[in-house]
Amino acid sequence: MRRRGWAIAILAAWALSLGWLIKRTYFRSTGQRLAEAALAVPPGAVFYRLTVGAQQIGFASTTIDTLQDTVRVEDVLVMDVPALGRLHRTTARSQALLDRALRLRSMSALVDGDDSRFTARGEMVGDSSLRLILSTGEDSQLTWARFTRPAVLPSLLPLRLAFGGELKTGRTSALRVFDPALLAERDAAVTIAAESTLVVPDSADYDSTSMAWVAVHFDTVRAFRLEQRSEGLAGSMWVDAQGHIVRASSPTGVTLERTAFELAYENFRRRDTARVARSSAGPGPGDIVPITAIAAGVRPRPDTAGTFRVRLVGLALAGLDLTSDRQRLTGDTLTVRPDRGAALTPAYRLPSADTSLTMYLRPEPLLQSTNPRIEAQARLVMGRGRDPRETAVALAHWVAATVRYEAGAVLPSALAVFEGRRGDCTEHTTLFVALARAAGLPARPVAGLLFAGGRLYYHDWAEVYLNGWVAVDPTLDQLPADAGHLRLVVGGLARQMELTRLIGKLRLEVL
Repeated sequence: MRRRGWAIAILAAWALSLGWLIKRTYFRSTGQRLAEAALAVPPGAVFYRLTVGAQQIGFASTTIDTLQDTVRVEDVLVMDVPALGRLHRTTARSQALLDRALRLRSMSALVDGDDSRFTARGEMVGDSSLRLILSTGEDSQLTWARFTRPAVLPSLLPLRLAFGGELKTGRTSALRVFDPALLAERDAAVTIAAESTLVVPDSADYDSTSMAWVAVHFDTVRAFRLEQRSEGLAGSMWVDAQGHIVRASSPTGVTLERTAFELAYENFRRRDTARVARSSAGPGPGDIVPITAIAAGVRPRPDTAGTFRVRLVGLALAGLDLTSDRQRLTGDTLTVRPDRGAALTPAYRLPSADTSLTMYLRPEPLLQSTNPRIEAQARLVMGRGRDPRETAVALAHWVAATVRYEAGAVLPSALAVFEGRRGDCTEHTTLFVALARAAGLPARPVAGLLFAGGRLYYHDWAEVYLNGWVAVDPTLDQLPADAGHLRLVVGGLARQMELTRLIGKLRLEVL
């Protein structure tokens, strides 16, 4: 009996140990798997060409360093957009420190372009708050980014999926993404759609005949195709089993291809910039001028008051947020009509109590709607009124009359615009949305194209919720905005920068 008791005890202990081993191996939390996998993250840099068709418009790189207790990720993007005979450069650099479970600990970012120039430095406080200091010139502001759940950096999204064991064909993951260069947080749904092998350049040599670097050695890599959808924009990318992007494309027409350093950087640096710039000097009918009207030195004067119809050519339309109460897409033809009738008749009084609209009342890093000065100005403009439409009209008129037209002048935040009283359409929209939210009026920034002076320019405006979403342009003092506003995406600064990559791909035929 004693031997039998010992045998049972040993068997029980063995079973317990085996159960612990199985649990540890197969039922570990995602954080545990990531922490262990992060120990095997290979340090190094990967380089990319940014192209539209056959034309290279920029380069990018991602560098990963594995330190004792942290992982450091540095992203660089440089893009030249030709418009009206000039090259308009946008540079974005960001560095992030993460713990071994790939959770953000601190970050810094620099964005330098025609429409915005600012730096950001942030430190995580706890697990859900990022303390941010935003600076441009001598102006500096403190703000906060609040995370409802852990966020993933865009460059680490493939790494997160690879080391989280989620690179399996047919699997869909819901993730929260935070871009430190754009100070934007959004939900992303990622589906592993396919598995294949891709060929990528591994090294290059200089060809004196073509006076360019050419690939001389190639690697074949196993890769998974990720289909990603986030806030109206869809895109796809191929990543390898180590979580590195091999190739990515967006509906706006830009392709990101992993390649050798010389092919990404040296060929971009040596290209004929004068020829590229000259090719954009005289845009034809239907071509897009890939900057805002204000940046182009044009005072926006809309051409369309009634219905506006255009045919969209050269773009994956399914990836854009084209359909709304005022926009109808039939095939490749988009018809826009100003909001009217019941849409302009509010179904509530301020402040909005609709819980489904709560996210459009919250402050954001660049939309400081709970700042005392923003709140006080909103109360001053709206007075004792509680009608949402009247309040939106009053706020749009105040912003249009107060903020001077000036491109790239201040930090693109509501508080900086309120203090500086100047800016482009992005700044007008940012201040308006913050004031509207402070007044209890659900509001969101949108971005797209403005038909003015016979040309199409990038443009930001807003939407407010009355009896549905209604377009309002605080730059041009319009509510409702006229039919010359073609909404392509919903969102703020991040969405506008994505629109910049439409260059050379999308064409519109005005009907």
